[in-house]
Amino acid sequence: MKSKKGKLLFIKPQMTGQEREVLDLLANYAKTLTLLEQYDKNKLVLAKRGRGKFILDHKTAFEIIVKLKEELLAKKEAGDLFGQEYGEKFRAVLGTIRQTFAGKALYPSIEEKAAHLLYFIIKDHPFVDGNKRIASFLFVYFLDRNSYLYKNTGEKKINDNALVALALLIAVSDPGDKDIMIKIISNLLK
Repeated sequence: MKSKKGKLLFIKPQMTGQEREVLDLLANYAKTLTLLEQYDKNKLVLAKRGRGKFILDHKTAFEIIVKLKEELLAKKEAGDLFGQEYGEKFRAVLGTIRQTFAGKALYPSIEEKAAHLLYFIIKDHPFVDGNKRIASFLFVYFLDRNSYLYKNTGEKKINDNALVALALLIAVSDPGDKDIMIKIISNLLK
């Protein structure tokens, strides 16, 4: 709230002169505050704006996982079990993301596909080791290939710290909270 002189009323005297800084912070985090309010009021909706042409297939994804494993092995950040698939679970995850019903994609937007890719790899554990790292890397790769990783400003839509937090949040989340997790991820991407 502003006074007659245009100063912010909630600014304490020791913060006088920092009004612009506070307003800039509010502007920078307005989306965050809105998402938190929508979550609190159970009004968070699925964001579905982006359309992409790139489809992540099993062969391409596995080639990426092999390269990722080589890099991590060289840095001693992975073992031999990293990326070893349990049966056909990973192929099933990728198939689920491309699934259609009556000729229409169940997850038509980039946000939905990317959010489900991240969620399903982490929660379904299709690999013996490395599920969170593989999911996070493929999530970023998928967004990048669809030219959807960056905002118009050049800033990442989801930075490294946010991606770590999302991956860990998904890992510890209750499976019954899947829809809310997907909504959170999709909103962070819009």
